[in-house]
Order: sequence, then C-alpha cells, then structure tokens
Amino acid sequence: MCIQEKDKEFMEVAIKEAKKAYKIGEIPVGAVVVSNNKIVSTGFNEREKKNNALAHAEIVAINSACRKLKSWRLLNSTIYVTLEPCIMCAGAIINSKIKRVVFGTRCDKNGLFSSFKFLDEFYIKEKIEISFGVCEKECKELLQKFFKTLR
Repeated sequence: MCIQEKDKEFMEVAIKEAKKAYKIGEIPVGAVVVSNNKIVSTGFNEREKKNNALAHAEIVAINSACRKLKSWRLLNSTIYVTLEPCIMCAGAIINSKIKRVVFGTRCDKNGLFSSFKFLDEFYIKEKIEISFGVCEKECKELLQKFFKTLR
C-alpha cells in the first residue's frame, strides 16, 4: 500500500474520532498517532467535557501514545489530525519528537503548520515532514456542519 493510501486510511480513523467530538458538542477534531504503520493512540477534542483548555485532540492522542509506549519521545511517529494544529499542539508535536504531521484541512485562524516559515523561524533541530489536504473535503464539511448548527 502506498503512502497516500495509508494516509487516507489513518485520516479516516481521525475523522471517526472527530465525529465522536461532534456527538458530544465539541469542535469536531480528531487525531491519531501512528508508529510503524500501526495506530498507537487516538484522541478527539474534549475541552468542554473535561473543562480543560489543554484537551485538544492532538494533546489527548500524544498523552495516550506516551503512556502506551512508555516514552515521551515519539520518534518516527506520524500524527494525523483532521484540522491543522494550533500553536500549543504544534509545540507538543515538536517536543514529543513526532517526525511527520498530516492534517486534513487548514485552519486560517489558529493553524501553524501551513505557514512553512514556522519551521524556519523557530529553532528546530529535526525537520518535521508536513502533508495536508488528506480527506480535506470530509474534514472541512464536518467542521462547517458543526459551526452552522451553532449559528
């Protein structure tokens, strides 16, 4: 199976996680940490449920992966996220040494990785590979549907 097919497969799992968030009234963002082509952990937004500003999908998935792998270093891992990570989540991704970030749709308001200057502007020893637009239509439509119901 080629990289694009694997990316789509893992992003579909992230979309399922985002739908869990949607069902409980959270902004529908899902994340999946993958290592050696195997899912290590998943997560979805739980800020409202947990009354915790840190409970973004990426943070939830990274915390779970660290516990499962018994290491804060998620070397050679990829994180799949339905929405481009914010600055807090980007920091967690960098500090956990995740090698690759794949996200579905850009976030013009808070997203950080689509600005490739970000990687050059900050001192990052290891380069992070970034891919975006995987299952973009599904990721974007889920977010639009959620925000439409709020208005």
